Amino acid sequence: MAGGNDDSYARSTRLVTVGRSGDFADNVVNPPIWRASTHLYSNCADLKARKARNEDGQFFYGRRGAPTQWALAQALTALEPGAAGTVLYPSGLAALAGALLAVLRSGDVLLVADNAYEPTRNTAMGLLKTFGVEHRFFDPLDLEAFEAAFCDRTRAVMLEVPGSLTMEVCDIPALTRIARDKGAVSLIDNTWATSLGFEALGHGCDIAITALTKHVGGHSDLMMGAASAGERWYRRLRLGAQQLGHVVSPDDAALALRGLRTMGVRLEQQSKTALAIAQWLDDRDEVAHVLSPMLPGGPGHNLWQRDFTGGCGLFSFVLKGRDDAARCRLIDALQLFGIGYSWGGFESLALPFDVDPIRSTMAWPKEGWGLEDRFAIRLSIGLEDKDDLIADLTKGFAAMNEG
Repeated sequence: MAGGNDDSYARSTRLVTVGRSGDFADNVVNPPIWRASTHLYSNCADLKARKARNEDGQFFYGRRGAPTQWALAQALTALEPGAAGTVLYPSGLAALAGALLAVLRSGDVLLVADNAYEPTRNTAMGLLKTFGVEHRFFDPLDLEAFEAAFCDRTRAVMLEVPGSLTMEVCDIPALTRIARDKGAVSLIDNTWATSLGFEALGHGCDIAITALTKHVGGHSDLMMGAASAGERWYRRLRLGAQQLGHVVSPDDAALALRGLRTMGVRLEQQSKTALAIAQWLDDRDEVAHVLSPMLPGGPGHNLWQRDFTGGCGLFSFVLKGRDDAARCRLIDALQLFGIGYSWGGFESLALPFDVDPIRSTMAWPKEGWGLEDRFAIRLSIGLEDKDDLIADLTKGFAAMNEG
């Protein structure tokens, strides 16, 4: 597998070849699963030498990983242009919290995009607050207000694109440029598009965070997160993760590597189906707004076209003048869409959500919308047939209207 990490290859080729450069690669396709807490040394001199070499590929102790975890980290690093390394965490939230803890200190100010993932908001308002970190929410669509939010203590900015649930696309290069000029670190939750659809470090971010639970795993059977960064911040991330005792199991790392190989074709198919369903929903009288950056003419579509090379199957829509009971009738009537958290797996999901409790600066309903247009549903489109999913949604709308 010499040259397997060559960045001259197309993305689809690199998905197949990255993380396969170990001795095993000449004999088997997938890295073996190395289950080991204890690593052995040949002598005392060897023990001292390896203790000082804190890097992937060096046996030391199970908490620093072994070949299976190293292969996954190597693969993710190779897929994130500009990254010097990747740290693995036991969940996406652990990656978010671990990255923030590696960057921030007591007395620092953290700016958090108001449309960030709810657990990210809760981490800022809870865990980080107990450590003396002040948080301030900002509207990522308002560049002037963002710049005005900085102070001498602002250390970091937490971004997400598109915004969680409501799918706003912000100008990441402009936001990170302002943050850099102010001396702040830019972190981004890049789970929606992954590095295949949005090169976070190439667009000015310092740390790219991904919930591998979603698209990388792809089969709704593992929990894992990752953070990739350039040399400076990668070292901080690595040390912080080790101090917190973060480690992932080799079995889960193997599942993530398996999912990674087919992530490109899954994302392509799910994006295609999601766009077709978004367009179908956009024509329904019961739908007030479709929230998908991939939808031509929709909010944020121009920025998505400019900065992204791909999308995924996750988007939302808002019902026109309906209430929660109507929304529940629609969802409860669905047969192909499961009701559940998470997304990015092979199966389709539908989830009701309410925005008001998780916004501090961004209005909901949005400016120019009707006040009654507030009840929303998030869809995660899987690998089922498009027409079958549309037929299922048609039955859902019929059940809603019958009520």
